Amino acid sequence: MTITLYHVHDPMCSWCYAFKPTLDKLREELASNIKLVHVVGGLAKHSNETMPKEQQETIENIWYQIEEQVGTKFNHDFWRNCQPRRSTYLSCQATMLARYEGKEDEMIAGIQEAYYQEAKNPSDANTLTEVAKQIGLDEKKFEQDLKSSKIEQDLQDELNLRRSLYVRSFPSLVLKYKKELYPINLKYNDHEAMLKQIKDLTENIYF
Repeated sequence: MTITLYHVHDPMCSWCYAFKPTLDKLREELASNIKLVHVVGGLAKHSNETMPKEQQETIENIWYQIEEQVGTKFNHDFWRNCQPRRSTYLSCQATMLARYEGKEDEMIAGIQEAYYQEAKNPSDANTLTEVAKQIGLDEKKFEQDLKSSKIEQDLQDELNLRRSLYVRSFPSLVLKYKKELYPINLKYNDHEAMLKQIKDLTENIYF
């Protein structure tokens, strides 16, 4: 029977970006009966307000912290060149739209590249549309769907799924078998440790 490994994330979460290389390695070595499923968590609702300076400094300091602890590199020009907003729902919706077209991983990577390396703002629809075009999605259709009431409702449904997994921080990994949930302890630079956790859990499940 297939076991689901939920990866709960937000495409504009810096810790999720730092975790991605290790997650990719983990996914490559998962047993064939374990399916990795992305769930967008929705860090921050739609907003047109510029992020307060103090909050900008706090988040940029998190980037420095991640660089020191994990080794991930960020383009700090974002904080000089953009008007940051505490608003990630639109990028979550973009990720879901790409999922429907079989391009979810490409959209996540595209958003992260635009945000963390190219100093572009994924809170802006035009940035997301640019990424959609780059990964081969229909630009006009994407732009229309991103504003639709359907994708907003789909996002709310996904946020309810996240709540049902009892996840409040991103990234998170939760193994689900039948109705049972098993949180996985994250290791940002050690996919083998997480692989062992998962293997031990699944052996106990089947036992």
